[in-house]
Amino acid sequence: MIEMTLENVAKSVNGTLNKAAERQALEMIKGVSIDTRTIQAGNLFIPFLGEHVDGHKFIDMAFDKKASASLSEHHEDLERDVPIILVEDGLIALQKLSQVYLNEVNPKVVAITGSNGKTTTKDMIECVLTPYFKVQKTIGNFNNEIGLPLTVLQLKKDTEVSILEMGMDQTGDIDFLSQLTEPSVAVITNVGESHIEKLGSREAIARGKFEIVNGLKKDGTFIYNGDYPRLNELIDHAAPYKQMNAGTADTNDFVVSNVKQTSEGTSLSMTGITEEIHIPQLGAHNAQNAALALLVAQTLGISLDEAQKHFANLKVTDMRMQQMTLASGALLINDSYNASVSSMNSALDSIATIDSDRRIVVLADILELGSYTEELHKQVGAHINTLGHSISEVITFGDRAKYIHDTVEQTRKQHMRSIEEIVSHLQGKLGDSTVILLKGSRGMQLERIIEMLE
Repeated sequence: MIEMTLENVAKSVNGTLNKAAERQALEMIKGVSIDTRTIQAGNLFIPFLGEHVDGHKFIDMAFDKKASASLSEHHEDLERDVPIILVEDGLIALQKLSQVYLNEVNPKVVAITGSNGKTTTKDMIECVLTPYFKVQKTIGNFNNEIGLPLTVLQLKKDTEVSILEMGMDQTGDIDFLSQLTEPSVAVITNVGESHIEKLGSREAIARGKFEIVNGLKKDGTFIYNGDYPRLNELIDHAAPYKQMNAGTADTNDFVVSNVKQTSEGTSLSMTGITEEIHIPQLGAHNAQNAALALLVAQTLGISLDEAQKHFANLKVTDMRMQQMTLASGALLINDSYNASVSSMNSALDSIATIDSDRRIVVLADILELGSYTEELHKQVGAHINTLGHSISEVITFGDRAKYIHDTVEQTRKQHMRSIEEIVSHLQGKLGDSTVILLKGSRGMQLERIIEMLE
């Protein structure tokens, strides 16, 4: 993590030391915190002036917990007898400090964005790079204008590769994060419907994701899933950086094919690799994510054949096609961290191919679709209809998911109003011949079903 003198912190953020800080100008801060609930001794505290809460009221608490110093936007805090660095804007100061520290550590930055699959792809990249480099990745969903700088400030000084996930809420978000970190490798996993409520169209979403190349080093590499026409339309073939893509379409530089699923995971073939690739993770979409991860490894000097062997050690973040066997013997697949139409359909495709007597899917609302809500939920229902009897039963939960229910044509479907009702219904269907999929947006909290079933 960052260790820096107060004097250098002030220089990095264009700040002013108060008298107490001047007396301790050569003292070191160790780490940064924006939350007094988790602050550690020696941290620099950075309070934000928020819309509803002013973090400056917690400065005293930060020092009570042995903070080394605090930033402040309030001029009167210069009169305090504790080390204060006056800044114009706490958030901008956090971002500037992270940029300075990133340049000091100087790792290869691998930046990842996409409508779905960012976290799983991040985990895959970490898996194939760790045998060769000292790697650190974004923890959890620290992928915005606050979380990403905090991730950077946690880097160890000997980090060789920093894998940074970049999320977006609106146009310009990815541009800012890319410019801030100047990645050596930029990756786009896909372009789906996430954030369509704010951005208005899939074309706008594609443009927002494509901003990731704005800060890409001129000698860097852009890696993307070439199966998305709206993304392909944005590609600048005259750009100075190298470009390569992977996907199932024959037009990709690296073609993913022969995707098969078993209870042990997914296998696939890929251009440039002589052996069949195995990943201990379900999902045809994860085959494409694996291909992107392998191209990152190749870009950093690792052969594709060597890199793919390390997937045997893959561990992905919870609630992403996470498999667990219940006491009854039933296989439960928890993919409830988030949802879009494309990721829901991919999860359904995966369940449909598992060898089992009974395949039950529990689908909850996909949030943040705005005026597209009815249309896109109905697309999921229509997709289920194409799968026929490979899905034994469809259970929907939430007002929006009712559109899925109404579109599904098979008779074995039920719309339920509570988690308790779903659990009660599932209890009588558990056994070693049953597979259950949980899929919905984060706000629907479908993982509550697991706690009640176990």
